[in-house]
Amino acid sequence: MRPAPIEDPFRAAFRGNFTGVLSWADLDAFWNVVRNNAAGWYVYAIGEPPPAAPATAGQVDAFITEVDALLRREHEEDYCGIVYTDSKTEPSMIKIFDPNNLGVQCGFSDNPPLPGWVLSRLPPAALYDNAHRPENRKRWWRRLWD
Repeated sequence: MRPAPIEDPFRAAFRGNFTGVLSWADLDAFWNVVRNNAAGWYVYAIGEPPPAAPATAGQVDAFITEVDALLRREHEEDYCGIVYTDSKTEPSMIKIFDPNNLGVQCGFSDNPPLPGWVLSRLPPAALYDNAHRPENRKRWWRRLWD
């Protein structure tokens, strides 16, 4: 009998329980929690190669600033609801959904969309989906890290 494969800790955590950050005011407060302990986060864009090392506190702060502006500009709702975390007070993984690729996040779906970006304390494993990533989104991501 073959032993069961050992599951990657990142993928196991990725499939764990998450809570949505529903209001923009709650998102502001949540970003402050993350910024107060910004070192040690891996910042990963789905479809791109996973980062080999955690981002610096400055890179995390810059990413939060940029992604927050993008979410507020492109998610044309009076609520947030597209940022999910495993803990609002001591997060170790954050999923940020791209406003241009929301699909079905709530309820049940056989093939729910992946988030656009993940912040994780664990080194990320490559995640791929069939969603088309527009070139402007790829340029936005690469500009952040150049």
